[in-house]
Amino acid sequence: MNGRKKQELNQNEVKIFIGAENIISPLGNGIKESFSKLKDNVSGINIFKNAGFNKEDVCLAKISGNSVNKYDSLLNTCLTDVKENVSPDIFISDKTILILSTTKGDIEKLLVGTIENSARELQNNFSLKHFPIIVSNGCAAGVIAITTGADLIRAGIYNNAIIGGCDIVSDFVLYGFQSLFAVSSEPCLPFDKNRAGITLGEGCAAVVLSKDNTIFKEAALEYIEGTSSNDANHISGPSRTGEGLVRTVKKTLGLAKINEKEIDFISCHGTGTIYNDDMESMAFDRLVMSNIPLNSLKGYFGHTLGAAGVIETAVCLQSLRNNILIKSLGFREHGTIKQLNIIFENIKQEVRTVLKTASGFGGCNASLILKKI
Repeated sequence: MNGRKKQELNQNEVKIFIGAENIISPLGNGIKESFSKLKDNVSGINIFKNAGFNKEDVCLAKISGNSVNKYDSLLNTCLTDVKENVSPDIFISDKTILILSTTKGDIEKLLVGTIENSARELQNNFSLKHFPIIVSNGCAAGVIAITTGADLIRAGIYNNAIIGGCDIVSDFVLYGFQSLFAVSSEPCLPFDKNRAGITLGEGCAAVVLSKDNTIFKEAALEYIEGTSSNDANHISGPSRTGEGLVRTVKKTLGLAKINEKEIDFISCHGTGTIYNDDMESMAFDRLVMSNIPLNSLKGYFGHTLGAAGVIETAVCLQSLRNNILIKSLGFREHGTIKQLNIIFENIKQEVRTVLKTASGFGGCNASLILKKI
């Protein structure tokens, strides 16, 4: 065996731990409060009067408060809480990298600056040794940011990766989705027969990856594998066959050496649009995974774009810790091309292995697997 092959094998054998998860959302300030509301099946979606392009009422999931620096404030608050749940030297270590997942950042600030300004502020506020890496890969960005952090640790470049995901609701984003006729007039209904589009949301979340499980104040879980794939189907429309999603899930399962029958639960993208939900149903049918319990969290948080993958991964970690699968809010009647095992009501059961998937504009798809140690 040559040296390069041996090095690749050694990298794949590096265990990566994940934890210190936190969420700030319309459901609450902190992971405990947000997950408590999820268990009670409380939605963060409300009607906002005259918020649409033509002054129509729009359903949104917004965090209370109208700070002009909401984006930066959310990230700083979220990461401050995370810092309290890992060893004190992690944030300032030369072997730690912060990866920021977002689609638009603070779009109003971006009219006169760049996302670099927010990243620089985080570096200064937390005394980070390295300038943060920014991942902006559509709505798959959150999952891709997490897998990127894991890859950098396995490559031996860093020992720890802090992943922060944040996006806020803005007129720019809302009007853009309205121009695509993709916004529902009522709270989104992922995978339901009567689904009619997305509900936009805002939120911030973070998780920490490390090769050392002793850095976490609360017992860590294990990140097993993750990959991404791009089917380049369309600038905004998903593949009708689910090709990109099928490819990434197959690759992730293969690298993890896990059979699809070992997956206890799937946390999917589930936007509530006709085409996305049909695409996912086709993909999971092709993967022979349509019988596995599955949910979408968009009925609680709305679609938080670049933050979604990190928020939903944080919820997956809580599901693993608490052995509970959260009801897919808004789902009442099967309505996708292929029928899926949508979670109608909360399920209390042993959960050991979770698959998280995400999809986004431009044909990007991503997946990762989490497991109890």
